[in-house]
This record gives sequence, structure tokens and C-alpha cells, in this order.
Amino acid sequence: MSAAARAAIGAATRARWARIKGTAAPEEPAQKPSNGKRKRKLIAQGLAAIRAGVAKRMAGRGKAVQKPKIRRSAAWRAAVSAAAKARWAKAKRAGKSRW
Repeated sequence: MSAAARAAIGAATRARWARIKGTAAPEEPAQKPSNGKRKRKLIAQGLAAIRAGVAKRMAGRGKAVQKPKIRRSAAWRAAVSAAAKARWAKAKRAGKSRW
């Protein structure tokens, strides 16, 4: 952490404790970050989009939302099984007895 960051954190902590104790000094305006860039702010449209997405996800939690099951044909299953058997036979020929 940079020295400037530590100083900013320390100043904020001292100001917070001063407010709690009732001896708060007038606050100084916030300074620009050391890199000269200002902080980005979220616009109302972006915040609304985030909230809508969260609401949509939360609404789906009430019900069990499942993906539709992929249906495969018997021919597809037979082809996959044959390929697996061929791979296993090749492995056995190579001397393997485990995966």
C-alpha cells in the first residue's frame, strides 16, 4: 500500500473518531487520487440494469429452475459406447489396467 493511501486511511480514521467523540473539525474536500483520474460513478441506467438482473435471479430461486434435459437417440448412445470400448481396448493393449 502506498504512503499516500496509508495517509488517506489514517486521516479518514481520525476524522471518524473525531465525529464519534464530538470534536469533529470541519471536513476538508476530498482530494483527487494520486494518479489524477477521478473515480467512476455508476449511472442510474446501469444501476437499474443491475437491480433488474438481481431481481430476476432472486425470482428464479423460489422455484427449481432446471435446464431442459438433453435427449439423445439410441444410435448416438451406441456410437458413444462403441467409441469408449475402442478407447479402453487400445488402453488395455498398451498395458494399462486403470484409467
